[in-house]
Amino acid sequence: MLTFTEMIQHFIIAVLFSGAVFYLGRMAYRAFTARNCSTGCGKCSVVDFDKIENEIRKKEKSLA
Repeated sequence: MLTFTEMIQHFIIAVLFSGAVFYLGRMAYRAFTARNCSTGCGKCSVVDFDKIENEIRKKEKSLA
């Protein structure tokens, strides 16, 4: 049988673990759903495929 202090310790550990899982899940979700990078600081990994495509087309037109 668990004592009251052991039950409190298990509860605290469960709360901390749940918080850590939530935090990591939120970080992963935000990393994969970012749509724009309005600050321009370069810390996010958002790739602007439209910009890359436009640059490729400009290079192709200048070579032709």
